[in-house]
Amino acid sequence: MAETQSLLSQEELAALSAGFGDGSLDMQSGYNVDVQVRKHDLAAEDSSLGVNVASLDMINERFIRLFRLGMLEVLRTSPRMNPTRTQIVRFGDYLNELKAPLSVNIVRMSPLRGYAMVVIEPTVVFSSLDSFFGGFGRGVGQLPPGRLFTPTETRIIKIILQVFFRSFKEAWSPLTPVDFEHISSEINPQFAQIVDENDLVILSRFESEATSQGSGFVDMVIPYVALKPVRDLLRSRVQSGDGNEDSDKVWRAHLADAVHDAELEIQVLLGKLSISLQQLQSMQPGDVLPFKKGDFARAVIQDMPVYEVEVGAMGSQVAVKVVHPISPNTPS
Repeated sequence: MAETQSLLSQEELAALSAGFGDGSLDMQSGYNVDVQVRKHDLAAEDSSLGVNVASLDMINERFIRLFRLGMLEVLRTSPRMNPTRTQIVRFGDYLNELKAPLSVNIVRMSPLRGYAMVVIEPTVVFSSLDSFFGGFGRGVGQLPPGRLFTPTETRIIKIILQVFFRSFKEAWSPLTPVDFEHISSEINPQFAQIVDENDLVILSRFESEATSQGSGFVDMVIPYVALKPVRDLLRSRVQSGDGNEDSDKVWRAHLADAVHDAELEIQVLLGKLSISLQQLQSMQPGDVLPFKKGDFARAVIQDMPVYEVEVGAMGSQVAVKVVHPISPNTPS
């Protein structure tokens, strides 16, 4: 095996080492050695892309107003609940923060795929129960872990869910129509596995104001992947005003100017007639097809009538004279 030889002599290597040592030679190698490296897992979901959390906050604010009005109708009192900022968390981390017993309800939110989860804290249930029977909305404090909901309490939970679904459906209606189907109920959130523990979910929490028995909450948990089909709608349907801003008026004016430069092809329709396929196949050169001519011809653009016209001549060219415009709803 041949020995490898250095391209530089020992004297040259010593000179380079001395130059680097006293600073007379630039040590820049031309490579970007200061770049920061960040690990990326291709199998993990990226919550920074896709779903617009700000638009979900706007939907939740609209929902809470509708939910208060709905609860007022059935409980004769409006619950003091406020929406918190929407969060994107891992499902396993969310479950670890919950403590049984809770009213955990698995629902299907059509047309979104998969299952969602509505979690009602017992304080909200018992406060609503007390208000339903004429009380002041007081709770009962902390419940033992194995405590089940009674039939009366279960009925109150169903009433809360009905109002919740109706309000949520109306709050989402400007974005996309949704519908809810109740699948099952649990008291232990560990038994409600709507996604894997490492999957991302979108958490919308609605907290009640603190009372002497503590505060309560109602959570709406939607898998992150379920909202991906409507993420474009979440980005484009967020309305920041009533459409009367100066910027909107300028934009509409520019759009109108751009439309005025569009070129259109106008066709003049003299009349129509109906024949059978057999007649069409038997036609020969020189055959005449009579039809009833209307009072006016029609000018059409892409099969849409726009004017009633009279056909005539101007100089050596055939021309039409506009008589009156045609409404789009006028039958052709």
